[in-house]
Amino acid sequence: QVQLVESGGGLVQAGGSLRLSCAASGRTFSSDVMGWFRQAPGKEREFVAALQWSGLRRYYADSVKGRFTISRENAKNTVSLQMNDLKPDDTAVYYCAADPNWDRWRTTVGPTYWGQGTQVTVSS
Repeated sequence: QVQLVESGGGLVQAGGSLRLSCAASGRTFSSDVMGWFRQAPGKEREFVAALQWSGLRRYYADSVKGRFTISRENAKNTVSLQMNDLKPDDTAVYYCAADPNWDRWRTTVGPTYWGQGTQVTVSS
């Protein structure tokens, strides 16, 4: 059974940092695009960042460029999101996702595999 389990969320003041991690199990994800979405209360789910399996291509939403860094360890089936200079607008539930097909990330359906989410709250 495929599982994506997020950790590392919490409460932080504006300007602070958090690191999210996602542990994937159930199969090998070394060929997948892995990354993160987020959803704030009353808002639609939005793409945050993703990383192709080779690690050579990384994608970021404009709203997080320069502040967030995505990384992965294929041998451990994990992907991490280092979030710096956090802002109250970053408050959301963050979801880990994976799919071997990058095109699915850009559809309304999104990736095939999803975690349960972890709450990030940034206070002003």
